[in-house]
Amino acid sequence: MIHSQFNSLGLSPPISGAVPLDFGLKSVKQSSSCVAIALAEGSKERISDMFNKVGLSLSSYDTAWVAMVPSPCSPQSPHFPRSVSWLMNNQLCDGSWGLPDCHPLLIKDALLSTLACILALKQWGVGERQINKGLEYIASNSASVIDDRQHTPIGFNILLSGMIEQADCLNLNLPLRPADVDSVCYKRNLEVKRGLSGISGIYLSYVAEGMGSSADWEMIMKYQRKNGSLFNSPSTTAAALTHLQNASCLRYLELVLEKFGDAVPTIYPLEIYARLCMIENLERLGIDHHFKREIIHVLDDTYRCWLQGEEEIFLDIVTTAMAFRILRSHGYDVSSDALSQYAEEAQFCNTLEGYVMDAGSVLELYRASQLIIDDDEIVLDKINSWTYDFLRKGLHTGEMHANRFESYICREVDDALKFPLHANLERVANRRNIELYNIDSTRVLKSGLRSYNFCNKDFLNLAVNDFNNCQAICQEELKNLERWVKEKRLDKLKFARQKLAYCYFSAAASLSPPQLSEARISWAKNGVLTTVVDDFFDVGGSAEELENLIWLVKKWNINLSADCCSEQVQIIFSALHSTISEIGDKAITWQGRNVTGHVAQIWLELLESMLTEAKWTRKKAVPTMDEYMANAYVSFALGPIVLPALYLVGPKLSVEQVKTLEYHNLFRLMSTCGRLLNDMQGFKRESKEGKLNAVTLQMLDGSSTSEGETMERIASIIISKRRELLKLVLQEKDSMVPRACKDLFWKMSTVLHFFYMDDDGFTSEEKTSAVKALLDQPITLNELELS
Repeated sequence: MIHSQFNSLGLSPPISGAVPLDFGLKSVKQSSSCVAIALAEGSKERISDMFNKVGLSLSSYDTAWVAMVPSPCSPQSPHFPRSVSWLMNNQLCDGSWGLPDCHPLLIKDALLSTLACILALKQWGVGERQINKGLEYIASNSASVIDDRQHTPIGFNILLSGMIEQADCLNLNLPLRPADVDSVCYKRNLEVKRGLSGISGIYLSYVAEGMGSSADWEMIMKYQRKNGSLFNSPSTTAAALTHLQNASCLRYLELVLEKFGDAVPTIYPLEIYARLCMIENLERLGIDHHFKREIIHVLDDTYRCWLQGEEEIFLDIVTTAMAFRILRSHGYDVSSDALSQYAEEAQFCNTLEGYVMDAGSVLELYRASQLIIDDDEIVLDKINSWTYDFLRKGLHTGEMHANRFESYICREVDDALKFPLHANLERVANRRNIELYNIDSTRVLKSGLRSYNFCNKDFLNLAVNDFNNCQAICQEELKNLERWVKEKRLDKLKFARQKLAYCYFSAAASLSPPQLSEARISWAKNGVLTTVVDDFFDVGGSAEELENLIWLVKKWNINLSADCCSEQVQIIFSALHSTISEIGDKAITWQGRNVTGHVAQIWLELLESMLTEAKWTRKKAVPTMDEYMANAYVSFALGPIVLPALYLVGPKLSVEQVKTLEYHNLFRLMSTCGRLLNDMQGFKRESKEGKLNAVTLQMLDGSSTSEGETMERIASIIISKRRELLKLVLQEKDSMVPRACKDLFWKMSTVLHFFYMDDDGFTSEEKTSAVKALLDQPITLNELELS
């Protein structure tokens, strides 16, 4: 039988059990399922192991600069001879040095690495065969030097020019066209002039190895970090050691070589950033619930470093922003003051990341700025404003400079701007992130860098498997709900909108883990019932029927045939009674007590608030704005959807906790945001129907002179209430309500913002597509790998 609810959205109906599967086909499917499970378990084990070790690729470029450091005792000999040997033993088959399996757009990176390695070997008079092969590679790829389509490493023109000069000093004839060398030198001179005039030399200091003896090394040393490095860059630090014989520089290089062997990465340390990247990946792909213990351990360590003011966090914009966002979102007490130095775009431009206009850094600041929990967090407001404009302009002009390929960063930026935090439905976002996921972990600073902690195929494999498994469970749940609607005869109520798929979608998008099935079912059933009851009080029921329904809920144990005044009332009350009782019974397993009475009370409060509105309409009464909102946040009907589900998500929720002001404020703020969003979007339609809402009343009270002004005022109220809600959700200190329960209030708020982003809910084609993608369209890994 074709299910009407699926047809209305273009969804494929779940496969009925009436037609038996062919035994052979079943065996194949079972075998395929076993393979998928085995792969997922393997991925889980490997990901868990990644938390214990950060893997960084070795940099031929940086190792070459380390190899060039002369011995203080014998300047004609290398200080690190084993690094020289490493260079000789790690040339690639094509004659280049650098990342293996080099992307076609990373030729400039390979050229820098290759030339640096040639210089190191030439300096010490070894590796003639390797030098010649390297020169052949440069000759065959020299056109890439001025190819603007190539991804350009930071400081490329300065570094290449400096090494060309160094090659001249070594009487090394480079196979580069004079015109290309002139072009690079011209660009280098422009960069040097700009660097000297703008940002106190931070950029020129970072690429100082390309400046050679012309650099002001004493000035550059003001950027030396506690670990002895300059910018955590082995190449810059090695150059400083060569020119100044600084003991702290030497200790840093010795430490890095001790950790990695005879070669070095292009940046170290990077542990905090890499582990935060892992958490970011797992959360964005929707698989973080598999690694709760590991994530908490990383966050505790990161918070300790945050409190200690670790340079590894605070001297890097991306790490600072990411640490702030992830720690705050997990309830850690972190101040936005840490981001105050980036409150203005001009301040950002005075940083190394700002000099190179790094879109990745701006994107992280933008994401962090969305976690505003107080209206007085002006720093985050300012960051949000300029970063949004910066990223939008970058997309419009097509200029996105980052340490990743432009196409990758552009997709991330576009998604972040389209779906801000407060309207980014968790499971819908997971789906998009899986489809946009790029397993190439390459980053390009001065030199290329890879790390399996940044991204890898195991993340993707587990995410696809997890999504498809959850989707299969959701399809079965939706089929059962379709049956429930018919059994309860709710489809016979002609006045009622049939919104089961949307109601279930909001549940599945917010409560994705398989073990939360009962919470999803409760959410969806009550969503359907609130829609039915809302239509009943709005258009479907008479005054007598409305009063009768409320009386029945108050009395509870009634004679269905004798006490119901109509068939409509009987259908609605019967569905309410059975659903409330079912939730009460299921909650016993989770709570150790029956909560039927509380769920019935939640419903009764909703019905009475709806009756109040019905009486206002019938009598053409005009309440004050305060009177309207005191009733409207309840009549918006989120209580029966969210509050009963709190009993089914895991934590024990006592009677005392339910009675706290915190619990009430969570509900009030969530519902107020929803009501005002609804009233703003539905204002024109409801005005034509002669209905009052918050916009109308705000205009009537004389405080706003125009529709536009009123809309702006209400929008600002929504923002303020949303921030209050987020603060309550994230607050750990003195909080009585468990975090898992508080999250549901935020998730429902996100659902509402998602539905009301562009229209009056329930109508946008884009949202219909999101429903289909979440509930009906499995993800095929092969397709992702080809994209």
